[in-house]
Amino acid sequence: MEHSLKNNKWLVLFAALLASLPVVINMTTLHVAIPTLTTALKASGTQVLWIIDIYALMMSGLLIPMGTLADRFGGRKMILSGLLIFLIASIVASFATSANFLIVARATTAIGAAMIMPSILSVIRIAFEDEKERALALGAWSTVGAAGGAIGPLVGGYLLTHFSWTYVFLINVPLILIILPLGFATYPKSVNRTSGKWAFDQALMLIVGLISCIYAVKAGFKADFNAVEVFGAMTFGLVILYVLFRKQKTSENPLLDLELFKKLEIRVGLLLALIVSGAMAGVEFTIAQEIQFVFNKTPLEAGSVMLPLMIATAVGGPVSGYLVGLFGVRLVATTSLLVSAACLFTLSAASFASVGIVIIAALFIMGLSLAIGLTASSIAIMNAAPPEKAGAAGSIEAVGYELGMGLGITAFGLLMSASYRHAITQSPEIFNNLSRQATLTIGDTMIAANEFDASTAEAIRSAARTAFSAAHQNVLITAGVMITLIGIAVFILLNRAKKDL
Repeated sequence: MEHSLKNNKWLVLFAALLASLPVVINMTTLHVAIPTLTTALKASGTQVLWIIDIYALMMSGLLIPMGTLADRFGGRKMILSGLLIFLIASIVASFATSANFLIVARATTAIGAAMIMPSILSVIRIAFEDEKERALALGAWSTVGAAGGAIGPLVGGYLLTHFSWTYVFLINVPLILIILPLGFATYPKSVNRTSGKWAFDQALMLIVGLISCIYAVKAGFKADFNAVEVFGAMTFGLVILYVLFRKQKTSENPLLDLELFKKLEIRVGLLLALIVSGAMAGVEFTIAQEIQFVFNKTPLEAGSVMLPLMIATAVGGPVSGYLVGLFGVRLVATTSLLVSAACLFTLSAASFASVGIVIIAALFIMGLSLAIGLTASSIAIMNAAPPEKAGAAGSIEAVGYELGMGLGITAFGLLMSASYRHAITQSPEIFNNLSRQATLTIGDTMIAANEFDASTAEAIRSAARTAFSAAHQNVLITAGVMITLIGIAVFILLNRAKKDL
């Protein structure tokens, strides 16, 4: 098996990269589809966030359990099984008739995706024993991941412009039908495996704990806010996670390998993955909405605006491996965060009414710096992991990426909602005519406007567009400040570890 892997490692990498494409494309395709879905399914602001977030958040809870399964049963079985589940769930999602139906279908898709991602990293870690070659392979993986995520809005925009919104969920079907036979013939049939039973109870605790805490955050921003519900869900989730953490120290078969977290490289990599993926997803989510809702552009035009981001992410992955080897994770990570923050400040001052050189340059530089930061996180984590724990380490990297995307969209979405509601109160003649639910998001306001006469509806839409632009500017500035502070903190905290990184 080792001889086969050494001779075919680049073919294994190619097949693994293809398998990651459906997963990452599915993360961002809906960013440009939200206005269409909001209208077609009459989805509320909370439902919209769940439609987008449930995919990444379910993956976050499932990745570590699936990563440990990959170490026990082999990455080949996990990838192929995950692709099959992903295929079926995507087809089911295309038949959604309500927002809740779509949320459940997206959650099921996440199960397949969670089986695929850590198994891909496990295969790469085992196939590439040389650290320089592994850095190149991980750079290629990050490039495909980032570029695939950036392609999502563009392809989604094209499908929405020329076809029904249901085709957005069928985009990956032909690709998976190609990958399945290729993966079956290419992926190694066996890998280094860990022994022991799979801790199903602990996996369930992790999923329930994470989802409960995230639900509490989202419920706190609903129009019919219930303090008892929010406090209860948050308390329940935190207690479950605390019990799980304690259980890791006493269990014969712990789900989480706490020894991995003792490695500074892995902790740094996890933090980077969280911040970088969160920033990228949040920016795409809010910009796509402004271009469509405020400036009445088509989904395809909104996706096209993301092209500089897409091109830059394709460049950033390979460059990152070289930069990390030259300057170390500490300097590369800090620089990528600070440059990203500067781009956010630039975008906050720009007008998306006409996408000029400033916006194009800011998106390109931001995509480049975020891709470099994301690849740096992969290199840090996978280089620190022993081969027999590659699946578990890969799941940590993937958790940071997926949880970062989910929390990034949630954070940007909730900040946008709060800022938008504050901005729309500046038009009391409009604000007083709307229910609280109708003032939470621009999508809610646009739906509510349809209930009024033509002149009143247009006045409501105009006020909503003005409020959204102001809210978007505030959110980008806030995100820029937060990422700047995190970048400074990373630089200071890693100062003592400079020689090691």
